[in-house]
Amino acid sequence: MPMSQSFKDRLFPIAAQLVDHYGSPFHIYDEVGIRETGEMLKKIFSGIDGFREYYAVKALPNPSILKLMFDMGFGFDCSSIGELRLSRQVGARGEQIMFTSNNTNQVEFAVAAEEGGCVLNLDDISLIDKVPEFPELICFRYNPGPRRTGNVIIGNPVEAKYGVTHEQVVSAYRQAQQRGAKRFGLHTMVASNELDYTYMVETARMVLEIAELVESELGIKFEFVNIGGGFGIPYSPDQAPLDVDSMAAEITALFNAFRAKHQYVPRMYMESGRFMTGPHGCLITSAINHKNIYRDYIGVDACMSALMRPAMYGAYHHLDVIGKEALPKDHIYDVSGSLCENNDKFAVQRELPKIDEGDILAIHDTGAHGHAMGFQYNAKLRPKELLLRADGSVELIRREETLDDYFATLNFKVDQFHPAQNKG
Repeated sequence: MPMSQSFKDRLFPIAAQLVDHYGSPFHIYDEVGIRETGEMLKKIFSGIDGFREYYAVKALPNPSILKLMFDMGFGFDCSSIGELRLSRQVGARGEQIMFTSNNTNQVEFAVAAEEGGCVLNLDDISLIDKVPEFPELICFRYNPGPRRTGNVIIGNPVEAKYGVTHEQVVSAYRQAQQRGAKRFGLHTMVASNELDYTYMVETARMVLEIAELVESELGIKFEFVNIGGGFGIPYSPDQAPLDVDSMAAEITALFNAFRAKHQYVPRMYMESGRFMTGPHGCLITSAINHKNIYRDYIGVDACMSALMRPAMYGAYHHLDVIGKEALPKDHIYDVSGSLCENNDKFAVQRELPKIDEGDILAIHDTGAHGHAMGFQYNAKLRPKELLLRADGSVELIRREETLDDYFATLNFKVDQFHPAQNKG
């Protein structure tokens, strides 16, 4: 959702000082907002024994942010070796990490098993025989296919490359038992940025029904079900936020009903990324150019290598011109970066106050899938990251990339391969 008033009140008065000190552009994140969201989730799901958030590392893979999550008792949802390493660097071990990769290779399996292992969440029934040493605890990612409809971002489950089908799910757990598994979890992920809370309730209902199905066939009692992520945030000010209170109440009722029927209930896990940090970050950038041709353009010193969602998805990100929030929005601009791509725009035909060169702009909701989705096309470099601490101080938590970083992979030992010649 657009930045909270509290975040604005603490950030905007010091924005010019931060630009003077650090230079722009930069992403900056709000410790207060992140902690408040985490504590809120724990509170609304407190009626479910064993509730745990596994923060989706892909959303904001920065050790300082992961440390905040770890301090709140959260685990980590990882899908790569790098994300495993980040999670372990902040202290997570074993069942504090859920590893959900796809098209997993042997190196990834080996790293997943290191340092106390993790919860291995298999994406594909064919991977059962490819796990070198099968763990005692295993989980599978369930894809409901035509039994559910996806949303705009995640797409139709039938077309998704992820998960075990409905027809495969019982066989998957049977094969896992045959390989020695004795403890079991169940996972799904069927939505992304969903603002209709009933979709998440139906997802919880779905995984509990699949747990019942597998138990009836194999006698398995699931230790946990993971309803995945997908909790949405309203990027536009006119969007209603997710009704988390109704969602939590109805999901809690489903778990209570399961307990009454089965005399036990699995723990509930979830793996929010966007919901946890998305609204609590913004991209600060400076206006450096004003171009008036067929449209009125404001050029800024950030580009889509720092925030690609508008270009990739046509996504809306709210925007403030700091110090001009109360002025009439009587100008229409495209706000663009310097990348050699026409879709390098943060706002298109947006009504904004008059913007002068040197003005500082805050692009909202970049605390998830912002810096993390950055890239180096055009040899553009990703910006620094800052953290606004609860005491009002600001800390550099990732430096900006440099040209030395860009050229580092071109420094290597010469290695030429000469194929053997066929002398026959």
